[in-house]
Amino acid sequence: MRTQLLIATALVLATPAQADTLFRNVRVFDGQSPTLSAPTDVLVRGNQIAAIGAKLSAPGVPVVEGRGRTLMPGLIDVHVHLTFSALTMPQLMSPDLTPAKAEAAAAAEANAMLLRGFTAVRDVGGPIFSLKAGIDAGKYQGPRVWPSGATISQTAGHGDFRTPAERSRRYFGKASRAEELGATFIADGRDDVLAATRENLRFGASQIKLMAGGGTSSEYDPVDVTQYTLDEMKAAVEAADDWNTYVTLHAYTDKAVRRAIEAGVKCVEHGQMMSEETLKLIRDKGVWLSLQVLRASTPDMTPQRAEKRKGVIEGQPRVWENAKKLGVKLAWGTDFLFEPALNPTQNANLLELRQWFTPAEILKLATHDNAQLLALSGPRSPYQGKLGVVEQGALADLILVNGDPIANLNLIADPDRNFAVIMKDGKIYKGAPAQ
Repeated sequence: MRTQLLIATALVLATPAQADTLFRNVRVFDGQSPTLSAPTDVLVRGNQIAAIGAKLSAPGVPVVEGRGRTLMPGLIDVHVHLTFSALTMPQLMSPDLTPAKAEAAAAAEANAMLLRGFTAVRDVGGPIFSLKAGIDAGKYQGPRVWPSGATISQTAGHGDFRTPAERSRRYFGKASRAEELGATFIADGRDDVLAATRENLRFGASQIKLMAGGGTSSEYDPVDVTQYTLDEMKAAVEAADDWNTYVTLHAYTDKAVRRAIEAGVKCVEHGQMMSEETLKLIRDKGVWLSLQVLRASTPDMTPQRAEKRKGVIEGQPRVWENAKKLGVKLAWGTDFLFEPALNPTQNANLLELRQWFTPAEILKLATHDNAQLLALSGPRSPYQGKLGVVEQGALADLILVNGDPIANLNLIADPDRNFAVIMKDGKIYKGAPAQ
């Protein structure tokens, strides 16, 4: 943990200054087109793309020589847990873990994520507000963060992280350690759900994360159970709607998803056990489906967790295939939890989508489409402006790729070798222009 603190401190000294940049002789993947553009130039002024065109003139502006390489939008992952992915379960459960130590670990992971080309993420549960503020202030380096704050869970729900020795706050008056660390709110009944939702909004949540069904990484709840009554779900939706934002929720099954849609939820996380009929309902109601390609097991996964996710893994290919076929509004994320060794595979996880999508479709999903989901936060979005595209007026979150990722998607899986320049908000975090 001391090493992580030193890394986080070092990041403070390395934040780059913002300067205008001219990308010369690049072929552009604009976030939507199935093909690259003809060779062109892209001028960045401040934090926006100011112009795109052949032989742009910008006297005195530092130049990045593209030499025909690909300029594309920064990657977006809409299902991350920056703190939960940076620490193992034993570390999270350790009595020695402090908020400062957790933040240092998450800050180191945020920096690594940015250097993998992920310039924007949606954090869907866990301690995040202090880390996000540190990134935005330049204390740390990391992606733009759309924060949810603490997950909101019923007692014995997917976000009930209490140890067997921790008793109910409602009956015994003491908050659980996970609640004290900002990981979760255990909220039962309409009033508690309203208060938990408003508490997250008070701290700057861009959307609210509600746990509406069983999970594979939680101790008490079988995957098939439905969590929260309709009235409790509506309480969160109404409070979020009053703040002009939305609720996204964790659910796998038809019953949980259908109840959530009735309550007015605008995004479903997971859903790998849904039927085609429920997918049609999601499509017809205009609800987003934020899907992942989850692994059946890993070396660090407990046997209990692997067993719980069997039904999820079995349903996963069918749901991806049907969601695409039916025209559901799809987004992609990784959802790595408690296994820091997985984090370097974030880019390679995109390659798993090739069984359902073309390379151009995958790149569109991880840029333009994911940006559309981020925009669902409306005025609660912490960064106003257009992301996920390379066009005049868009925010300058860009990657210069050594090669053509549409022709060879494998390039995306090795960012150390193949991402020559990484820019976020007009600042270059990897690579340097010619002076």
